[in-house]
Amino acid sequence: MRFLAAFVAIFGVACAASAQDKIPLLIIDGQNNHNWKATTPILKDVLNRSGRFSVDVATTPSKEDKAIQKFRPDLKKYAVVVLNYNGETWGKELQNDFETLVGEGKLGVVVVHAANNAFGNWNEYNQMIGMGWRGNKGGDRLYVDDSGKEVRVPNGQGDGSGHRYTGEFSVTLRDAQHPVVKGMPTEWLHAKDELYDNMRGPIKDIHLIGTAYSKGTKVHEPMIWTVAFGKGRVFHTPMGHDVVAMKCLGFASVLERGSEWAATGKVSIPVPAEFPTATAVKSSR
Repeated sequence: MRFLAAFVAIFGVACAASAQDKIPLLIIDGQNNHNWKATTPILKDVLNRSGRFSVDVATTPSKEDKAIQKFRPDLKKYAVVVLNYNGETWGKELQNDFETLVGEGKLGVVVVHAANNAFGNWNEYNQMIGMGWRGNKGGDRLYVDDSGKEVRVPNGQGDGSGHRYTGEFSVTLRDAQHPVVKGMPTEWLHAKDELYDNMRGPIKDIHLIGTAYSKGTKVHEPMIWTVAFGKGRVFHTPMGHDVVAMKCLGFASVLERGSEWAATGKVSIPVPAEFPTATAVKSSR
């Protein structure tokens, strides 16, 4: 009996320690021009299966409810927020919470796909995401040419954002030593997705990690990057249009590891053995 009691006590302590070790993470959804009701469960499942996070979801009121100003989850409870949101601008109180916590390095941010369409008139958000879906006067454009050189297109010149190619595409790592992608193949095939192009923004304090060649624009478009916002870390990927794209094991690994990096500045989640290759997509069922 003493042995059993001791075992239970030790097991309980271990479980408590394990729970404490998990990173508290919040997914924000509720308005989007994409099917957030289908994709949020995928995001939550991927992050939970990593074993690294304790995941909550905060769903905004709908536009019809006209209650967005009252939406104010307690962001101080979390180390990182994953944005699966593209809708009305939050109320000033939540905006201030967000800006302050991210700027002080107390809250990491992960921007997924259409979340970079949101909040076009919120200057601090534009700085956080680096670049997003904007018109051609929404800031500079960044792409990589065939020689691997980063090219800036000034605000007002060229096209606005779009997805001039949709399908499978190869992701090329431009910094294979960055913690988020270290150990991944330098080129891997992503499942069918919208390949965002001509993204626009201030493009300040960004670090480009991966690109994808667009058959629509004929250049390599940014696909994985980070942004420094004050002391805060922001991880951004425009991949993840729908369930098919999110079930790609490449996307899932980028999401897990990018979320951990945004929260802690380090990555401990391993790259899965069943990872896409340069010629083959690998997806979960």
